[in-house]
Amino acid sequence: MDDNFEERIRSGQALCESMGNFHVTGWEPEHKRLSAAFTVRREYCHTNGTIAQGGFITAWLDAAMAHAVMHDTGHKQSVFSLEIKVSFYDKVGPGEGRVEARVVRRGKRVAFLQAVLYNAEGQLAAEATSTGMLADL
Repeated sequence: MDDNFEERIRSGQALCESMGNFHVTGWEPEHKRLSAAFTVRREYCHTNGTIAQGGFITAWLDAAMAHAVMHDTGHKQSVFSLEIKVSFYDKVGPGEGRVEARVVRRGKRVAFLQAVLYNAEGQLAAEATSTGMLADL
């Protein structure tokens, strides 16, 4: 197997690439808020490639919340989702997307998280709340 591929798997780079090059664009420690961006590819979409499938939208929200925990803990912890609630408000089609996530509250074992996702037109398209179990990295 390709060593570079194995390293990309271990580092999370391959996952981020497969999620439309999901990447963190900002961290505000005073608000425990993270921003990230990604590309909604047509292959993520149904209805003739025009509307992103809800599982991808959920994945972008979930990834942002996990990265918020990693930043909030100085990259010492991540989070395993115990539950996620997603509300969909507007369509997400091909183009650039962005998401903002924040740590609402973090205890010793559990974190409460929130995220919002905006479509390429800048409209609020989905939001999520999540409860997760903290795990050391």
